Amino acid sequence: MLLPPGWPLLWLGLVLGSSCANLESAAQVNSTTGLKSWPNPKSATHTSGFLCILAPSVVTHIPGGFPLWLGCQDAPNVLLIIVDDLRPSLGCYGDKAVKSPNIDQLASHSLLFQNAFAQQAVCAPSRVSFLTGRRPDTTRLYDFNSYWRVHSGNFSTLPQYFKENGYVTLSVGKVFHPGISSNHTDDSPYSWSFPPYHPSSEKYENTKTCRGQDGELHANLICPVDMADVPEGTLPDKQSTEEAIRLLEKMKTSASPFFLAVGYHKPHIPFRYPKEFQKLYPLENITLAPDPEVPDGLPAVAYNPWMDIRQREDVQALNISIPYGPIPVDFQRKIRQSYFASVSYLDTQVGRLLSALDDLQLANSTIIAFTSDHGWALGEHGEWAKYSNFDVTTRVPLMFYVPGRTTSFPEAGEMLFPYLDPFDSASQLMEPGRQATDLVELVSLFPTLTGLAGLHVPPQCPVPSFDVELCREGEDLLKHFRSRDLEEDPVLHDNPRELVAYSQYPRPADSPQWNSDKPSLKDIKIMGYSIRTIDYRYTVWVGFDPDEFLANFSDIHAGELYFVDSDPLQDHNIYNYSQHGEIPPSLMP
Repeated sequence: MLLPPGWPLLWLGLVLGSSCANLESAAQVNSTTGLKSWPNPKSATHTSGFLCILAPSVVTHIPGGFPLWLGCQDAPNVLLIIVDDLRPSLGCYGDKAVKSPNIDQLASHSLLFQNAFAQQAVCAPSRVSFLTGRRPDTTRLYDFNSYWRVHSGNFSTLPQYFKENGYVTLSVGKVFHPGISSNHTDDSPYSWSFPPYHPSSEKYENTKTCRGQDGELHANLICPVDMADVPEGTLPDKQSTEEAIRLLEKMKTSASPFFLAVGYHKPHIPFRYPKEFQKLYPLENITLAPDPEVPDGLPAVAYNPWMDIRQREDVQALNISIPYGPIPVDFQRKIRQSYFASVSYLDTQVGRLLSALDDLQLANSTIIAFTSDHGWALGEHGEWAKYSNFDVTTRVPLMFYVPGRTTSFPEAGEMLFPYLDPFDSASQLMEPGRQATDLVELVSLFPTLTGLAGLHVPPQCPVPSFDVELCREGEDLLKHFRSRDLEEDPVLHDNPRELVAYSQYPRPADSPQWNSDKPSLKDIKIMGYSIRTIDYRYTVWVGFDPDEFLANFSDIHAGELYFVDSDPLQDHNIYNYSQHGEIPPSLMP
């Protein structure tokens, strides 16, 4: 059974009986540019629904959207924080070993989604997916080597939509993946009002800047640095924070609302961070992954051989066998130590950014969204990277701070986001504010942010949608913001067994090889389509034609089935048992 572009995930959805509602679009066409746009958010016709939350005297509803309050002139600002390779190893997600006080503080004032999933666990495809609101089978980007506007369709992006609605849109750091996948311009000028900023020290990330025990400089995986010893005396994420704060200072007096996207590099490899952060995680306290072995029932096609970390000098010196390893136990602990140290370093940068937002008195008028492009395996299943469909690589942090909605407006002089030092032993672990346990997808970021800002939510995409510039393939999450108390509003509680998160990952062959992690489009022979529900994760690896972008669901190479309750780490694949009705009782849900 050959399925055309856009249909494979729909086919999987039909297995579960899922359905989507179509929404009406009220897009206007600009006679000069031909681009679809909405009324300017500063105009009297704009329905903001943001700063008028305290006086909802006249209420209207955009179909399928957020309840909006008429008569408001001021549109909210938007700060979108995107982190690279960050799994939910954060205090606010229950990881008590990781010190992330500033992100935890943001979570305490936000609506936090406990079960958010990326659509493909690799940088460029994931970012293009959630920034366009389309799935990888629509953007047709599974690698790093094409620009969706040329290769697939002239799809509008999240920042572009805000720009066309009167926002000043600004990009700092890694927002789009740099290179061909964003036309070597971070999708300028479509998405941004001004040229995106990239830190000058970024060019040293993969060079020999790691001081080894031999006193020489190396290109290592584990790279704690002395700030006085690095080129330019700084690191990319520090520069990005400084630039973002500078832009906030400029935008404070702007007559237009801003959409500022800030992309942080860490904890992406190499683990290059100020060396003092290692002190937060003594090596003797670092535990191994709870399931560090390659599962016996794991199909070979599902395994990724983590080739990128093998290219680092310190890993090469270990002479680890390909494809399964394993990495020596003592070095496993060092990798985990440096990942967590990188997260704490990242947290300080987020803290400085949010503290500046507070100092500039912008916290009351700025929506903040915080997320990651995908997770990262830290030894689970014997893997050390992303490049898979497991929860550990597809699950991401996702939270939204909406002033007056997810938290009360602060009293005069009160700081919502004072900077918190992760080295301060007196700092207390903060509980997240409101939490949602529903399964959600990163592709929902586009419609959710537009709705929260009071813009019309783009309509659901038809199938296929290559000729449709403005639509979205994800559900908006606005219903979660309608009540301060989720327990009092049963409307917010969907049937959890109807909720589905989709992901996918390509492979060049049935067995792990040198390009299994990141195959180029022309080399893709198999696509792993995965469904995550509240009860199970089901993945089927099927034949794929990269020339026609066709998945053949009659050509099944392998399958995976894991029950979440009895096998939360996804170590016991019962796919083959399920085909013969012989599921062991111990693995039944």
